[in-house]
Amino acid sequence: MSKLSPFGMAFAGAVGGVVSNSVVYPLDTIKTRIQTEVESKAVEAAPGAPAAIQRPNAPTRLQLKKGTGARQMFLRILKEQGVGGLYRGFSASMLNTFSMQFAYFYWYTIVRRTYVKRFAPTAVALNTATELALGALAAAFAQLFTIPVSVIATRQQLAAKSISFMATLRAILADDGITGLWRGLKPSLVLTVNPAITYGMFERLKVAFLKDGEKMTPGKAFVIGALSKTMATVVTYPYIMAKTRLQAGNAGDAPSEPTEAGVVAEKKKERYSGAIDCLTQVYQAKGFAGWYQGMQAQITKAVLSQALLFGIKDALEAYVVLALIYYSKASGKAVGVN
Repeated sequence: MSKLSPFGMAFAGAVGGVVSNSVVYPLDTIKTRIQTEVESKAVEAAPGAPAAIQRPNAPTRLQLKKGTGARQMFLRILKEQGVGGLYRGFSASMLNTFSMQFAYFYWYTIVRRTYVKRFAPTAVALNTATELALGALAAAFAQLFTIPVSVIATRQQLAAKSISFMATLRAILADDGITGLWRGLKPSLVLTVNPAITYGMFERLKVAFLKDGEKMTPGKAFVIGALSKTMATVVTYPYIMAKTRLQAGNAGDAPSEPTEAGVVAEKKKERYSGAIDCLTQVYQAKGFAGWYQGMQAQITKAVLSQALLFGIKDALEAYVVLALIYYSKASGKAVGVN
């Protein structure tokens, strides 16, 4: 059977990412709302309010009720916005998923093949440290090119009403300039360890779970993928939460929308100066538990999505090979296969 080129591998991974994330997208909206809900509704700092709200220049917010979880948020979104509220920003998110997965698989395939060819041509399997390093490098390259779409998708998910992709883009540019599209880049680069841990652990667990000569089945891929993603999510969750809040910007303050002239009426004060400042403020307001606000929804979404991706990736690769071979024969040009 023909072997996929880096382009073919990236395309298969991207399609798998879109399929798996589209299935669990409502969970993505729920976890984003929970992660930022502590700051989602403007209120006056009433007497007896927590010190974090009363501090000078603090954004005045209604704090998330204790115990609010994925089920409560799901019911709240249905009540306030209907089923459509669960799919706010769906198109932008799928575009982000496709581009992110494509970029990641493309760079991961290139850097891994290059490393193996140069430094470990006879190795049966790379060690964990090497897998992590190669995965982190690939994820960093991918983040640089794809984070703007992620910022737009986050803003759409948090909007009080449905806003188009282009309207959201204009609002961000008017509010923050071109750099606003790269909000949360620093924590995103730190979070490159997440897919690195995920894929590194997947490779190691695969070796541990499978006997010599045993074939990977979709069921085993699902279980190993779920375990891998759970480990990665627990370790990196505080930064995941911080990145979401940074990308949200002032979206909780009745999201800015451009006027007909394309100008936002008023530029709002930044809530956080960076990821560390965000984590510090959350810790002061909610304690250590605040760093893991919404983790249940995040893990459920991430595990299901990643497990589905691993489960269908091999099958998708086979179909992509056939599709690319057919296209290559029809067009007379070799595309995506070696």
